[in-house]
Amino acid sequence: MGFLERIRPASSPDTTRARGQAAEDQALDHLLAAGLTLVARNYRTAGRGGGEIDLILRERDGTLVFVEVRSRSGTGHGGAGGSIGAAKRRRIVFAARCYLMRLPAPPPCRFDVVLIEPQSLQWLRAAFDADGA
Repeated sequence: MGFLERIRPASSPDTTRARGQAAEDQALDHLLAAGLTLVARNYRTAGRGGGEIDLILRERDGTLVFVEVRSRSGTGHGGAGGSIGAAKRRRIVFAARCYLMRLPAPPPCRFDVVLIEPQSLQWLRAAFDADGA
């Protein structure tokens, strides 16, 4: 056993990344059950200062939906919704604009948020817009 193996515990399945992935899976299941279709997952822009979109889905009417998933184990500090500040919204809008530039004709779109807390999932449709980010 090497020095780092002795001081660093093996990764547990309960890491922040694993919890985030589980929250995204739960949100995706909920949105698919509501009739949306998955287009992309974890879309990232290149370079520093870029953004990431957790889920990109399409409504039946063709609207492209950019979804931010936030999960918290408790409701302190504003809960899951309290962690989506102006800077985070700007990065999401930036990533959405990069994504839309790839399309020949951008469809109508909106920004939704799925908040996951113990014993609750809340889907906020049109939670913010590109102008207010």
